Amino acid sequence: MKKLLLPLFCLLLIHCKKSEAHSLNANLINVAQEDKLIAIDSSAVALKSPVVDASIKFPSEETISEQTTAISKKIIKNGDLKIQVGDIKKAQDQASVIVKSNKAYIQKEEFQNNDTHENIDLTIRVPHQNFDALVNSFSDGVGSVLSKNISSDDVTEEYTDVSIKLTNKKIYLEKYRDMLKSAKTTKDILEIQENIRELEDEIDVSEGRLRFIDDRVNYSTLNLSLYKEKVRTSTTSKVGFGSRFGDSVTEGWNSFVAFLLGVISLWPFFLLIPVAVFLWRKWINRKKK
Repeated sequence: MKKLLLPLFCLLLIHCKKSEAHSLNANLINVAQEDKLIAIDSSAVALKSPVVDASIKFPSEETISEQTTAISKKIIKNGDLKIQVGDIKKAQDQASVIVKSNKAYIQKEEFQNNDTHENIDLTIRVPHQNFDALVNSFSDGVGSVLSKNISSDDVTEEYTDVSIKLTNKKIYLEKYRDMLKSAKTTKDILEIQENIRELEDEIDVSEGRLRFIDDRVNYSTLNLSLYKEKVRTSTTSKVGFGSRFGDSVTEGWNSFVAFLLGVISLWPFFLLIPVAVFLWRKWINRKKK
């Protein structure tokens, strides 16, 4: 009897082991499937989407990079130029001719005139291919260059990055619109609409940034200052003796008034000095007694 029970017990034990192994394999398969579902849900969370269709494939950065066309170099050129001239009106006329000949335009103009100098500040926008010719024209034929600063800023990397992200957002926007058509509950609809609104705002900002960069690249900026110093000397000035004599009298009177006002401002000391002298003499007299 014992000999019969022992084989039966072994067979039962083997069967149990197989059942446990089968159950373990099934659990591993379920876990693997759950991991795949979690990965899909993670993508959905990254996209802020309450409803995700597993059949919808969102683009990767590499795919978008391939879809984005090659972008040429984006260089922004800026310059600051200060020129001293003998005749401010003549220099202004010359500047207008140079601007027109280089297909540029004056974006901003400011004029200052005081006792020491006249100054015209011009902000000039010029096609990037004519920027160097414009600068050379002002440097060579208008007056004496006091200062010159030219800079080039390579924004190709920024432009490319914004373009790729913009393409990405537009694809996501279309996916969200497709999701909106198949949304079932009011909560899902509201959340998808909010995501669509946020994406549209981000797309507007990105497109505005690209337009700004394109404008700065296509049209360079030159800040030009035409400067004339007013020198009052007998050898360099065209002002007559009478005007210079009047200026001297005015300056002398202003100097006298400034001196008088300075003296008046010291009135507290004038009051304290006699008091101090009186107390000092009184102390001396007491000491002698």
